[in-house]
Amino acid sequence: MNAWLHAGSVEKLKEEKATVIKSGIAVFCQEDQVYAVDNRCPHMGFPLHMGSLCEGILTCHWHHARFDVSSGGTLDPWADDVRTYEVKIEAGEVWINPASRPSDQREEHMSDLQKGLAQNLELVIAKAVVGLIKAKVPNADIVRAGIMFGTSHRSRGWGPGLTILAAMANILPKLDEEGQIQALYQGLSHVAHDCAGEPPQHLIGPLTGFEGKVERLRSWYRQCIEVRDRQGAERVLQTAIEKELRGNVLSDMMITAATDHFYIDEGHTLDFHNKAFEVLDHIGEEGTIQVLSSLPPLFTTAARSEEQQHWQAPINLVKPLHEAFEKLKVMPEKGSSPFDEAEFLDILLSERPLTMIDHLTQLLMSGADPVRVGQVLALAGAERIVRFNSQNEFSDWITVLHTFSHAHAVHERLRHSSEKAVYRALYHGAVSIYLNHFLNVPAVRRPSPTDTPSETMKASGLLELLNKQQQVNQAGKWVVQYIEQNGDEAELFNTLGHALLREDANFHTYQMYEAASTEYDRWADEDSPFAKKAKETLLIALARYLAAHAPTARKMPHTGKIAHRLYRGEKLFEG
Repeated sequence: MNAWLHAGSVEKLKEEKATVIKSGIAVFCQEDQVYAVDNRCPHMGFPLHMGSLCEGILTCHWHHARFDVSSGGTLDPWADDVRTYEVKIEAGEVWINPASRPSDQREEHMSDLQKGLAQNLELVIAKAVVGLIKAKVPNADIVRAGIMFGTSHRSRGWGPGLTILAAMANILPKLDEEGQIQALYQGLSHVAHDCAGEPPQHLIGPLTGFEGKVERLRSWYRQCIEVRDRQGAERVLQTAIEKELRGNVLSDMMITAATDHFYIDEGHTLDFHNKAFEVLDHIGEEGTIQVLSSLPPLFTTAARSEEQQHWQAPINLVKPLHEAFEKLKVMPEKGSSPFDEAEFLDILLSERPLTMIDHLTQLLMSGADPVRVGQVLALAGAERIVRFNSQNEFSDWITVLHTFSHAHAVHERLRHSSEKAVYRALYHGAVSIYLNHFLNVPAVRRPSPTDTPSETMKASGLLELLNKQQQVNQAGKWVVQYIEQNGDEAELFNTLGHALLREDANFHTYQMYEAASTEYDRWADEDSPFAKKAKETLLIALARYLAAHAPTARKMPHTGKIAHRLYRGEKLFEG
């Protein structure tokens, strides 16, 4: 009996009904049977020995979670199962084996994650994420579980929740462990929200016996997207994947179709495509068919901007774009010629859209690197946020965010593509930047550091600032001052991440953090004055956007904190 723990006599237990032994095991006696369970309710840690046992159902008295006392199974899925222990009775004495009924912790937590996703239970998801991270399960495995669930349980295809999860997967290296827990939990919870009550996605399968050329599939895919034929596009796409079309070739086929029309769904469609391909880098090629098949549904009701009035009047922007696209058909191969980036940035931010279109065409035709052009385009999108006047309607923040996130997606796709048709997305982003010019009237003055010296700033000071509303301009000023003092970059991004993840953030705020931090990294190794100002621009834009959307009720992050505290064994009920 070396490993077994003594729980007293049967007679005494019958009198007391329940007892707790030192290792935190609750022992119950009912109907001449003895049962042992973990004394912490798996829901929120309340002592189960303070509950009640009736007809084999153990009820926690805090939130009324119910458990089968013999197996530990819960009648309330939001509570999780409670761990049970083997019981022996010898000579009228009760003994408990604390090492009984072992389980694979990783497998158990992954199973809990699937249950939480399926039933849209935030606390279950949060506790599963904490357990998986503490068990050293790779982040990619956790992300994969959410992506595969989200792409198979939502017939409408790729949505905001999957985009948030993909964005959070990208930023994990910038966060400490607490931040990583919140990022994964929140991303996974948004996937669960998107799938709640939705019919599943049923894959049709590839064309049987197709033996044609891949180029034919590219043409068919574009035709199906053009007429909003979701099922045809899905079959053609899955056939292309079956024919081992992968990587950049597959991306070019799909992004070309996504740019046949202008700035589809305010840039969301291209951004979602980019996130789908980025997430495959995290989870591996085995998810290719499931992930990419979630994209064709996006086109069924997508708005095409060339059909909208403000793209055609008072200035017709559609015709000059089509003329530019004709010229691109004979442009040279992807070049690397330097160009005046400051001049291009000024033209993008000007109120001369026809000049801007001509200048962009000249750059590409003269051999400028489209990737670098896309990088400056994304910077212009961030500059609109830096200059955004908070006297605009609050919803207008989303307008400038759409442009920036689209420009970022364009930049990222161009880093993987040399397909000329994809270059059209540069023009879509440029026109959107122009159309947003009214949101910079009057433009907010760019913040500058104070002349007087101040005490050394800590990144945590930004969190204190963002505990108050209407700190948009102050947040931009704070970041500039922090940069002036050569504050730690890694600490700042971790703090900005916590500023995001401690709020009940909306979809666009997650996009903002991921896009701004990634674009910052693209400039990080450059030491020119232009690159230095670009990095400052991205930080100011990010801080201003976060400040505009804080503080909130902070319900979602609170649930994540509860899960972490439960893992540490804290007694929440005593607080």
